[in-house]
Amino acid sequence: MGEIIMMRPSTANRAAGSTPRPDSELLGRFDLHGPRYTSYPTADRMVEAFGAEDLRGWLGRRDLGGRGNALGLYVHLPFCQALCYYCACNKIITRKHSLATEYLDYLEREAKLYRDVLGARVPVDQLHLGGGTPTFLSDDELARLGDMLDTHFDLSMLEERSIEVDPRTVDATRLAALRKLGYDRISFGVQDFEPTVQQAVHRVQPAEQVFALVASARELGFRSINVDLIYGLPKQTPETFERTIAQVRRLRPDRLALYAYAHLPERFKPQRRIAVADLPPAPDKVAMLSTAIERLLDEGYVYVGMDHFALPDDPLAVAKRNGTLHRNFQGYTTHHDGDLIALGVSGIGKIGPTYHQNAKTLPEYYDALERGQLPVIRGIELSRDDLLRRAVIMALMCQGRVDFEAIESAFLVRFRDYFANELERLEEYQALGLVQRDDEGLEVTPVGWFFVRLVAMVFDRHVRQRAAGGASYSRIL
Repeated sequence: MGEIIMMRPSTANRAAGSTPRPDSELLGRFDLHGPRYTSYPTADRMVEAFGAEDLRGWLGRRDLGGRGNALGLYVHLPFCQALCYYCACNKIITRKHSLATEYLDYLEREAKLYRDVLGARVPVDQLHLGGGTPTFLSDDELARLGDMLDTHFDLSMLEERSIEVDPRTVDATRLAALRKLGYDRISFGVQDFEPTVQQAVHRVQPAEQVFALVASARELGFRSINVDLIYGLPKQTPETFERTIAQVRRLRPDRLALYAYAHLPERFKPQRRIAVADLPPAPDKVAMLSTAIERLLDEGYVYVGMDHFALPDDPLAVAKRNGTLHRNFQGYTTHHDGDLIALGVSGIGKIGPTYHQNAKTLPEYYDALERGQLPVIRGIELSRDDLLRRAVIMALMCQGRVDFEAIESAFLVRFRDYFANELERLEEYQALGLVQRDDEGLEVTPVGWFFVRLVAMVFDRHVRQRAAGGASYSRIL
């Protein structure tokens, strides 16, 4: 119920070109922690009571009600040769490339288990390799991975095959090999072009190298080139980051992901090497984001949402205009709000009204597969209330607007009654100019986009329940 809800495009987000900045009072008042909402409920709500057998049950129901459509496939490749201090990903730092061979053996076991449970080579329409560093694997190993996936899943319907790339691990020859293997979308992890910032996060890569790689990718015919940046890193200032944005404008990737750095050293050990005194304050982070929005809009990019930009003819921008944008564990996406199988250590998947996560360490992951079990360690089955709130939160995060009639038609509720308490709490944000409300729905304002996670939190039943427990999230700014 409520899996796909078409929303009309947000007029507030289209007007975001003015990029008004929140004042110091708002910044101080709402310098809070909150979820990024790549899912709802968020991943920390998964429980160990949901395990491999529960997932098997839901996999067996994919054909019910005509739901046996194509699905997405994500493969997590956790290995990296060097440590980046800002990183919050599940990764394994090593120079022992032999580990990749063993890992591929176990990935094949997991893929076979899925095929056995599904009873066929299920069609896949999107494939994404993430990490870690997928290009830690050699060309031959990536070819082996592709052959193995095609053995257990039907890749003949693939609409896109994408891969994340550390620019330090590839050259034009390797890019040609990736293109030959069928990858047509590529994402370069740049983070920042400023040498002092690169040194502070232990990720040094000359701008000239990135420019050469992007030029090669274009010559090779990659359909889409994405660049990842992070603002809020140590040693960054509004001035240095504006220089990075100027270089990105010259680079002109098809897509740009601009993430806020989340400093959580109590959870992610590498971040303990970053001095808090080196981190920019919240007003500087807002200035970086606001200036980036202004400069990129001037360059012709569409502001897709909280952390994504795209050229007008890119599918992400088209989806934003059409009201069909979605958000999943990889961020904003054009992928239908359907099922996702995640292979590999710590991978998070979605089947029907459920989320699940694989074991987070190699020993646990390998042990489950040795026993012939799907390596699931936790998950959650969404309630009707979860599905309803997910539709509202994702409408806010993706379109900046909630259409009351669309929600009411999909879930057979009266929005104003069901969310009476939430609408009352939103009155504070209305008075502050973060949201607007009329008889048809509610909409995030241009200033409100800086606080869109805060607005979404109003509808998050779980975040209110766990507030007393002090669950740790990144700051919303």
